[in-house]
Amino acid sequence: MTTPHEGSPTRAPLVLASLILVAAVANLNLAVANVALPDIGKAFDATQTSLNLIAVGYSLGLAASVLYLGAIGDRYGRKSMLMLGMALSVPASLVAGFAPNEEILFLARVVGGISAGLAYPTTLALITALWSGAARTRAIALWSAIGGGLTALGPLVAGSLLEGFFWGSVFLVTIPLALLALGLTVVFVPSHVNESTDPVDHLGGIVSVVLVGSLVVGINFAPVDGMMTVAVSALVLAAAACVLFVLRQRRARNPLFDLRVARRRIFWVAAVAGIIVFGTLMGTMYISQQYLQNVLGYSTLAAGSAALPAAVVMVLVAPQSAKLVESHGARFTLLSGYVAIVLGLVVALTMWDEDAHYWVIALGFMFLGAGVGLAGTPASHSLTGSVPVSRAGMASGTADLQRDLGGAIVQSILGALLTAGYTASLAATVAASPQAASVSEQTQAALEKSFAGAANIAQQYPQYAQQIIAAARAAFLDGDSRAYAAAIGIVVIGAALVFFVFPKREAERQLLARYAAEDAK
Repeated sequence: MTTPHEGSPTRAPLVLASLILVAAVANLNLAVANVALPDIGKAFDATQTSLNLIAVGYSLGLAASVLYLGAIGDRYGRKSMLMLGMALSVPASLVAGFAPNEEILFLARVVGGISAGLAYPTTLALITALWSGAARTRAIALWSAIGGGLTALGPLVAGSLLEGFFWGSVFLVTIPLALLALGLTVVFVPSHVNESTDPVDHLGGIVSVVLVGSLVVGINFAPVDGMMTVAVSALVLAAAACVLFVLRQRRARNPLFDLRVARRRIFWVAAVAGIIVFGTLMGTMYISQQYLQNVLGYSTLAAGSAALPAAVVMVLVAPQSAKLVESHGARFTLLSGYVAIVLGLVVALTMWDEDAHYWVIALGFMFLGAGVGLAGTPASHSLTGSVPVSRAGMASGTADLQRDLGGAIVQSILGALLTAGYTASLAATVAASPQAASVSEQTQAALEKSFAGAANIAQQYPQYAQQIIAAARAAFLDGDSRAYAAAIGIVVIGAALVFFVFPKREAERQLLARYAAEDAK
């Protein structure tokens, strides 16, 4: 199946293209919702918290299931998981596209994420099993670059659709891709490559689903008035599930998440680094698409196009990232990516205001694209290189968690800060207004729940429309400033972790060689 002199499988380009297309379905579905959020908010008169949940629903389903389903794929057949995931994504996309309310839309997004959990971890697991050496690094770089590029291109695709179709069209666009990916998988992807014969830790898998799901729900509801009990309950459940998961993995004969491997310095630092990198990208995309439409008044197509520089730079930089990993090591490459991400966030925090010109928007996205393009490859490569092939599902599942758990958690944190900042600013503006006494509680609640709510009130009271929209824009900027400042802090902490803990190039090679020797015993 593999040509030893190249470290690649037979029909390698077709196999890799099939795996990348499967990943593309997941990556596009992760990104397309953001551009449609203003339209969804208007269609359902949704709160900012509901929009946060719709945006994060796909990441939630994927992050909660990816470790468990990755282990099942290792045991029962990775190709079967690819096919099942692509088949399930079709009805999930259909339900999302024609959802009658925000609750059904959120649930459809979660199911769509689970369908990606069936397929997405398997793509990297198969790359790890089928490729080796420098060929594996190049394959991972292509997988990472195209995946990240599609995440950034998602807003452009969605924006184009929304110019002529209803909001649900953004969820239907991946159906043809899923069907094509299903066909290519059946024809070109090999079956039963280095799969495990060990039984799956089903109890650990169920606990991991509860852990991730309750954590994301708790973060999202924390800033919502009247929902503190729900938020605290969810976070307590997440903490209890975390303790139970660790205890289970320590005692299980065939753990879902091998703590012996997870304790390896290259593995856990790379995992945390990737969570921060991909989470920051997804969180920034989530906020920026609303900013472009709500504050700057961009059309859906213009807002989607604005993110194009990130995709272009990401695809251009990622192949160079693979070379840097080989020549300078993962630590240097990760830190280079972090510097670029911080620069992009600083631009967003200090220069993305009500009067921002497009070149300022493009500059921020270019820095973000360069940062993710540089850091994405070493974050995934270090994970897969530090585990035995029999644990490829664990490594690929963790690599997917970098994107999906990182996206779910960081996006939830930034979304919560955006919500809290927006609500506090709008409340202060209403309180300071000379007409404050005449504003009913119902009207104030509608103003404070989201920008879409304020826009609906502006339509009802055209004589005050200009003041209402101006206040809503200012409130949104207050909220996104909090979010971008927090994102900078998160990235700086991640950079410090990599700088002080991740080994330099020669030490990294020695550690990887030691891991390989341990796994061969």
